[in-house]
Amino acid sequence: MENITSTNPVAVGDWVEFEIESDLQGTALIDQILPRHNYINRQSPRHKHQHHIVAANLDQTVLVVTLREPRTSQGFIDRFLVAAEMYHVKPVLVFNKSDLYRAKELQLFEAFRDMYQPLGYPVLLVSAEKQEGLAELNAMLKGKTTLLSGHSGVGKSSLLNVLFPGMNRKTQDVSGWSGKGQHTTTFAEMFDLPQGGKIIDTPGMREFGIVDLSKQELSHYFPEMKELIQRCQFNNCLHSNEPGCAIKAAVNQGLIHEDRYVSYRTILDCFEEETY
Repeated sequence: MENITSTNPVAVGDWVEFEIESDLQGTALIDQILPRHNYINRQSPRHKHQHHIVAANLDQTVLVVTLREPRTSQGFIDRFLVAAEMYHVKPVLVFNKSDLYRAKELQLFEAFRDMYQPLGYPVLLVSAEKQEGLAELNAMLKGKTTLLSGHSGVGKSSLLNVLFPGMNRKTQDVSGWSGKGQHTTTFAEMFDLPQGGKIIDTPGMREFGIVDLSKQELSHYFPEMKELIQRCQFNNCLHSNEPGCAIKAAVNQGLIHEDRYVSYRTILDCFEEETY
């Protein structure tokens, strides 16, 4: 338990050794946190220079996003995907509230799908309200430990209630004056699924700050860039203004999506020192 720098030394999904106390109140004392095979980490929302372990020992993470009420930005999606790549957790992108999508949102969804699926990220279009497109998601959850994440108001609790009616997760409408979600889940909880597996439901996140990452490492967590890094003229190339950059050449040739490169540069520009 020494040298722990996170705001929550024990996270949902951890395996621990514990000892039952003899006070007849059902309390226990954790003796040891067993080694994690992976976890998802983010910048603490309350302490900028500390990190928060979202969940541990995961098979996959489902990021629920929406294109209306509220709209999830690509920047948020890409920061989450970088974190998933860093900690070796398979991500799945679920676009919820398709019943609200007009032609322009459907076109945007298709653009996102065409951008992310070739990178190996499954992309699903669903509606908890209309109970559409949920069979594939349900099959993906079977027998696996899954972290469920996303902005407040994207419909995580509604999805769980439709997929698993006995769960009875509290739901709340999006704020009318701000168009943003309101928190209904206030702390991370793990649930056993009827078809086998577990799901960890987390509070909605306003932002997703990346921690423990250097400028030089960032491009390694963009799969489309990873294979090209060795072709750059300089070993410490940041793919910004350097000559002989294979990444910028690939963007110009249409081999790397321009919007993904913009996300990379935006994250890069947020570095204040050596780590983000």
